[in-house]
Amino acid sequence: MTPVPGSLHADAVRVLEQWAAPDAQQDALRRDYLEHLRAHPDGLDRGCLPGHLTASALVAGPEGRVLLTLHRRLGRWLQTGGHCEPGDATLAKAALREASEESGIAGLVVSDSPLRLDLHHVPCAGPGSSVAHLDVQWLATAPAGAVEVISEESIDLRWFAPDALPEGVDASVRALVGAALQLD
Repeated sequence: MTPVPGSLHADAVRVLEQWAAPDAQQDALRRDYLEHLRAHPDGLDRGCLPGHLTASALVAGPEGRVLLTLHRRLGRWLQTGGHCEPGDATLAKAALREASEESGIAGLVVSDSPLRLDLHHVPCAGPGSSVAHLDVQWLATAPAGAVEVISEESIDLRWFAPDALPEGVDASVRALVGAALQLD
């Protein structure tokens, strides 16, 4: 696997140093992410264990709805997102790439700064593994008339009103939707 370039590492440090966390809990995560990056030059590479930074984006439509993906491997409704790749110049572009790939929507526009941070464990190193994803979460705005296309990573894609999210959506997704609503 080709490691994620150092310029992306520098961008991640810059983004996290400049980001104004909305509360003390988010600021503690911000500081933890920065500590992780200082300790791990490969801290954005999926091979960095026991954890690595990831980038995700909540896709919002012009009608005030949000697009969630029913993740094929995890079987849960989530925002789009995933691992950073060597071609990603910035964290925002990684989030945009993931949102575009997983939603099939052309013309998405990603926010200038993250909405939230979320630390969660997933089995990305194989069955039975538990790898920490230090997720940097963005908002991606879809153009009017956007049509979603299910990717190989999803079982389903659907638009939801923020007050009518599907049953079983976890607290992290609900918090991300709540943060996006505060931008209105």
